[in-house]
Amino acid sequence: MKVIPYGRQNITEDDITAVVETLKSDYLTQGPRIAEFETAFAEYIGSTYAVALANGTAALHLCAMALGVEEGDKVITTPITFAASANCIRYCGGEVVFSDIDPDTYLLDIEKVRTLLSASPKGTYKGIVPVDFAGRANNLEAFRALANEYDLWIIEDSCHSPGGFFKNADGDIQNCGNGNYADLAIFSFHPVKHIASGEGGMITTNNKELYEKLLQLRTHGIVKNDGLYTNSIEFAGGLDNYPGWYMEMQNLGYNYRITDFQAALGHSQLLRANEGIERRRHIASVYFDAFKGQSFIKSQSGTIEGHAYHLYVIEVNDRLGLYNHLRDNNIYAQIHYIPCHLMPYYRGLGFSEGDFPHAEAYYKHCISLPMYPTLTDGEQHFVIEEIKRFFS
Repeated sequence: MKVIPYGRQNITEDDITAVVETLKSDYLTQGPRIAEFETAFAEYIGSTYAVALANGTAALHLCAMALGVEEGDKVITTPITFAASANCIRYCGGEVVFSDIDPDTYLLDIEKVRTLLSASPKGTYKGIVPVDFAGRANNLEAFRALANEYDLWIIEDSCHSPGGFFKNADGDIQNCGNGNYADLAIFSFHPVKHIASGEGGMITTNNKELYEKLLQLRTHGIVKNDGLYTNSIEFAGGLDNYPGWYMEMQNLGYNYRITDFQAALGHSQLLRANEGIERRRHIASVYFDAFKGQSFIKSQSGTIEGHAYHLYVIEVNDRLGLYNHLRDNNIYAQIHYIPCHLMPYYRGLGFSEGDFPHAEAYYKHCISLPMYPTLTDGEQHFVIEEIKRFFS
């Protein structure tokens, strides 16, 4: 039987042509394809700026650096996410403070964050990292209002939600990562994501100062701009102007660059992103209708509108039994995620079972079903029938 994974990339002939053309060009890295991808992605999301990077984790790390996270800074995030959402704070020496999820949406519960903030003096916390888990958008208008009250910045982890959106109080569509509410937002181009470039990531923002910091930090902290140099023209080896070879490392940065052929692949995939989102939403609607009224299954609450559906998660009582049954039938469902605070590293920092009961209860029951645009109707029907057969 053909294996049906929980997610997979779709590489077309157009994608292959875009990559091959780039491989035959003069640039494999630091060339024009990167800027083309950044410009197209910013336009798609609706942000002013976009910075392409090696992966989503690099994007998170540079966001924390650009916002000045340092030793002892406390930052709030959800325990139901991939570890990088929290680790980026630790990379900078900051202190991760987890807060529980809403048991129906699986997103960071804003009321629990409010309670956490109100229990300490203003200035105790520096920022919030909400995660658009599974592709469902956080209400960032509400988070922004709360953040403003406590002088906090926001990094929106949108790795699951390019093309996702919520509606603000005026009823206007707000795309995930558009920069209207978060200071910075990040995306991932891992193969199971909506847009695949092998590995890759993107930061979006409307803040010019942060954008310029990110450009430096992406490439070792080096600048190549006459207007920004601090050493003299004479030192640089020029006469009236800085010579063409000159550059300065002004901050401690990293080599987090993406390659041109990865950017070419990402840009090619971006051209059919809307088509992929529509297919994902259709698949979600079929799952929802198939399991509606079934007492043995709980689905993430909310409507399909605005949901990017990187994942379709259900909760069941016999998760291990279902997982094994599906694998026995070549359906490779997955679990997203083991709560971050119960990973051995974070247990070592003082977290323990019982800290976040909603997140922990969710983990005991969650399972992600196959969700990707090339999943056929027949394959999805097979998945649904096998789930029903197991519970019957």
